[in-house]
Amino acid sequence: MSDEPPKLPIGEAKFPYFYGVDVGGTNIKIGLLDDLGRTLAFRSIATKEAEGPEQAIRRSAETCRQLASEVGARPQDIPRAGLGAPGPMCLKRGLLLNPVNLPNWHNFRIQDALANALQVPVSFVNDANAAAYGEFWVGTGEQYDSLALYTLGTGVGGGVIVEGKLINGMNSFGSELGHAIVDSRADARLCVWGGGRGHLEAYSSASAVAARASERVLDGATSSLRKLLDQDKAITSKDVYLAALEGDGLALEIIDETAFYLGIGITGTVHTIDPGIIVLGGAMDFGGSTCPIGQRFLRAIVSEFHRRTFPNVASGTRIEFATLGGNAGYIGAAGIAHSDFHGK
Repeated sequence: MSDEPPKLPIGEAKFPYFYGVDVGGTNIKIGLLDDLGRTLAFRSIATKEAEGPEQAIRRSAETCRQLASEVGARPQDIPRAGLGAPGPMCLKRGLLLNPVNLPNWHNFRIQDALANALQVPVSFVNDANAAAYGEFWVGTGEQYDSLALYTLGTGVGGGVIVEGKLINGMNSFGSELGHAIVDSRADARLCVWGGGRGHLEAYSSASAVAARASERVLDGATSSLRKLLDQDKAITSKDVYLAALEGDGLALEIIDETAFYLGIGITGTVHTIDPGIIVLGGAMDFGGSTCPIGQRFLRAIVSEFHRRTFPNVASGTRIEFATLGGNAGYIGAAGIAHSDFHGK
């Protein structure tokens, strides 16, 4: 899926409009959306993380104003902005605490900074929750009142919406589905941030897929992936996917194991909130719904979930790939601003 979203002509847009800003360690995605969640203008800018947060927020605000100018939107047409950023964070204080991929942004009052730069109120949320809200608002889950999203990337993020409301939690740690425990053994794997033993992220993230594949090859497993290690190259989750496309047995085994642990995690989520739909987003979709490997991955997840749940829950729960791709974050951030503005 292209990262460039389709644009709605301004003449077809419905007032009011909302900015959506999705901060990442490498890029910041910024969109101007109408009241129905349709993108009017979009731009991605470099985060330039090492230069600190102040410059990035200033450039983000400048980009917002440029987008409005491009489509002829007036300041009074845009009453609110939404902001998604990676955690940990304190949502009540609008504060980034110590995000791993933004080391120069620690203890930064990001919500106030953007509100001051734009001179509009800003709704602040975890980036995975923003992506979940995007899929809930205008994506895979738009026909549902509740939704849980798993974002499969370097780590495993999560977003949960119950009857239209995001689950943020007392410590701004609500909806962290990647940190659910799926392996209680004393020697269970550690997740990406190093302290979470047995967490889903330790088994079903891109980092975990790469690590498990490398370990198996080093332990003597037969695989075409060995040639990468022989060339002093690191195995990535994409390498595992490409090897699986060629029928590599180890690669297929790793993908099936990843689905197994996701099935466990999803079962716990469904048994807690019963959302009706689980959405799988993020870059690691093994080709997604149009690819045989992605289809195999999804079937294995569904199969494990069905094995562990009740018949009526299995029949009443969809598990699908996300449809908004990398645009879900800025769309969802704008969607949360839309919800706050309308008092939903």
